[in-house]
Amino acid sequence: MEQGKENAPTEPRTVYRVALVAFPGIRAFDVSVITEVWGTDRTDRDAPAFDLRRVATDTTTPVPMRGGLSLLPDRTLSWLPRADLILVPGLDDHLTPAPPPVLDALRRAHTRGTTIAALCGGAFTLAQAGLLDGRRAITHWNLIDLLRAHHPQVAVVPDALFIEDDNIWTAAGTAAGIDLCLHLVRRSHGAEAAATIARSMVTAPFRTGTQAQFIEHATPHTDRDADTLADVREHALRRLHEPLTVADLAARAGMSPRTFARHFTAATGSTPLRWLLDQRLAAAQKLLERTDLPMPEVARRAGFGSEVTMRQHFASRLATSPRAYRAAFSAGSATAGSSPIAR
Repeated sequence: MEQGKENAPTEPRTVYRVALVAFPGIRAFDVSVITEVWGTDRTDRDAPAFDLRRVATDTTTPVPMRGGLSLLPDRTLSWLPRADLILVPGLDDHLTPAPPPVLDALRRAHTRGTTIAALCGGAFTLAQAGLLDGRRAITHWNLIDLLRAHHPQVAVVPDALFIEDDNIWTAAGTAAGIDLCLHLVRRSHGAEAAATIARSMVTAPFRTGTQAQFIEHATPHTDRDADTLADVREHALRRLHEPLTVADLAARAGMSPRTFARHFTAATGSTPLRWLLDQRLAAAQKLLERTDLPMPEVARRAGFGSEVTMRQHFASRLATSPRAYRAAFSAGSATAGSSPIAR
């Protein structure tokens, strides 16, 4: 009989400090996303405790945003050294110059090793600070050429939801900012914490950064395929413990593997193989967080076949090991909330 973690005693919460960097021209939508993920108290649902601060050059002047909105900062830039994570919203005008003190503070934060993340056009602010020079970055697909033109030293990735380079994260437009924020929660606090927040927001808990920014426009034929592909995904999720292959999924859909792969990628933005691996990793993370099952059994239930294979995928995709992940994120862990993922 497996021993669950649900009723294990918990250690006192460690508050995770998050800074939202504010200056005139930032997008209200991105501010709202950051506030919804990091600024809403969900500790009654066993979500992590966050301390979100709105940081600007001074706390006396409201920061104007489009539509007559404004944001009143509650901390100055001097608070940034206390932050575990610094978030930079996108911009209404993507060429808006950030105040020099903001750029200086971001550069110092990166030197200290603080994680920095920019949503959508926030990549332009990081580029102004020189933080993206020689590094990979992404922004909204419609802004890629603009970012390349104004910051040619940035290695702009043409198609992804979010990426990381040297502890600097950038995200594509709008909904990808939600994906990145949830990924950062998952990275620092575990899959269950991210899922709790996603459920509260009624959004998908898991979209990988390598997924395409947008999918092909629907046609009558792809509309007819949609239900079939949804059935295949549900079928796979119920049978992750089985040695499923792309050929198996294609047979379920009544398609050849090549046709199935093409339709699956067009509908989801991810290849079948990558999607299946992502789901197995997510299943293993939940088992490591929620149960005391031995590693070989976790690997079997998640469909990896062996502990060695699971360990290899954890190392390549999460930059950690299953044992380190369990030590950091299992219920009652003294290190819960301290990410084992390498920076």
